[in-house]
Amino acid sequence: MLGLIVQVYSTRSSNNKHETGGAAAFSMKNPVELQGPARAGPQGPSFMAIALALLVLYIVWGSTYLAIRVGVQTFPPFLMGSVRFAVAGVLLLVFLQWYRGVRLTFRQCLDNSIGGFFMLLGGNGLVSWACQEIPSGIATLVVALNPLFFVAAEWLWGAWTQHRQSLSSDDSLEVAEPSSLGSVVLATLPSVWTQVGLLVGFLGLCILVGPSILSSGAGQLSLSRIGGLVWACLNWTIGSMYIRHVPHAADPMAGASVQMLAGGFFMFLASYLLGELNGFHWGQIAPEAWWSWLYLVLAGSLIGYTSFVWLIKHATPTLVSTYGYINPMIAVFLGWWVLGEQVGPRVLIASATIIAGVAMISWSKR
Repeated sequence: MLGLIVQVYSTRSSNNKHETGGAAAFSMKNPVELQGPARAGPQGPSFMAIALALLVLYIVWGSTYLAIRVGVQTFPPFLMGSVRFAVAGVLLLVFLQWYRGVRLTFRQCLDNSIGGFFMLLGGNGLVSWACQEIPSGIATLVVALNPLFFVAAEWLWGAWTQHRQSLSSDDSLEVAEPSSLGSVVLATLPSVWTQVGLLVGFLGLCILVGPSILSSGAGQLSLSRIGGLVWACLNWTIGSMYIRHVPHAADPMAGASVQMLAGGFFMFLASYLLGELNGFHWGQIAPEAWWSWLYLVLAGSLIGYTSFVWLIKHATPTLVSTYGYINPMIAVFLGWWVLGEQVGPRVLIASATIIAGVAMISWSKR
């Protein structure tokens, strides 16, 4: 899958002789600048490429919560994330260097490091920390707030961009006073189908995991861990939108490698500052935690995360964020298929509701 995504991107950048063909080179000097979201070509990626990358997010990331939950029982969460993303970042960078070479400016490295700080330390790191005490079903429900954050971010960014354009246009034409930012915000509300789709999808998630919350008892849930999950959603959205809109962004795969390397560094720093290394020894990590870590490196990071970074450049944030609705459904299905867990009418109703919500959002973005 990683090779397919890189090939899709590379073939659409084949007019750039510095990025395809010839000897591989990693250079911080005289790099090729890739401008804006349209750098993949005038027509952009195909529908099948986007659909395949979305399918990867739906299936792969739907299984990572269980892997994280198993891993952090004996593996300190931020240390596990640090080793995970450092290894994945090195592997991806080496692969890209061998495949077609990598060229990055200092600014591109800095921008992607900022993205890695928010998405990996502030996003994935907090999710791993919360999963020490929060059941995976409840964690996926809280993380399902991501589509709401993405819709709000996309809406506010669009309103701000339109407001700036109106200011520039009105100044050049010397006409009446431009519209206020507040009026532009109200005029650019998401479509009705998007709003309804978000509500329907969230309702499906409530049907799916609501009984788990009730059976756990609200008094047994750590409010600090729940707050950490909400904060993780906000951080993930900030990092994603920042990477999407930087003026001179790196290509998605090279950017993802920098994000993972930077995220691994920031997570290690957090692990040290939080005292995770005090009294820690590698022998305390259970074998199943190591298997979970390996799965997170290969599937969660090298396949899932690179697919997400590629998608955030070539699809709308609202469409990409629909993985937050599908992931819990995938987790339930894997539990039934692999572990023989029962799937009753409630799960079927929730699945149909979630799919309906995703369909409404996708249709509104057609």
